[in-house]
Amino acid sequence: MIRADILKAIIPVISDEFVVSNIGLPSQELHMLDDQPTNFYMLGTMGLASSIGLGLALSQKETVIAIDGDGSVLTNFGTLPTIANNVADNFILLIIDNGSYGSTGDQPTYAGGKTSLAKVAEACGCENVIECKASETKDILETAIKSKKMTIIVSKCESGNIPVPVIDIDPAVIRYRFMKEVEARN
Repeated sequence: MIRADILKAIIPVISDEFVVSNIGLPSQELHMLDDQPTNFYMLGTMGLASSIGLGLALSQKETVIAIDGDGSVLTNFGTLPTIANNVADNFILLIIDNGSYGSTGDQPTYAGGKTSLAKVAEACGCENVIECKASETKDILETAIKSKKMTIIVSKCESGNIPVPVIDIDPAVIRYRFMKEVEARN
């Protein structure tokens, strides 16, 4: 399975949740597969989906799922100790770990080598960390949402991309419609 296959599988689980999606192809894939006003697509800041997701979770009561990539987490390593030290039981970080920088040409990341993001998260103090195969992601994510416990999921998958169009929604509109949903639910 590649990242797009994981996204297809989890759409029934996340379509009614607040989702902050990683920059580049992950956001483009999610937008193409299931555009929702509850999806916040990152368009210009690599490494911040998890940070923005945590901030949103800390500021309101609804479940927030940040979908990040191994490359982005590696560029913002400070996010894992921040998450560990600011527990929000309505926050789930799903790291789709394909061992590559998928949006820039599939260059290998260290997560595809010796570095285990699950072990790094545990070393930072994250208490509920699960590493899984891509095919297990949907079930583990469902369980995490029901648990009402902050969870870090590292979903290991193959590198690869599907052809996707660019997101044609203005960033200000993405922010506006997302914030409108947040206000409506809180």
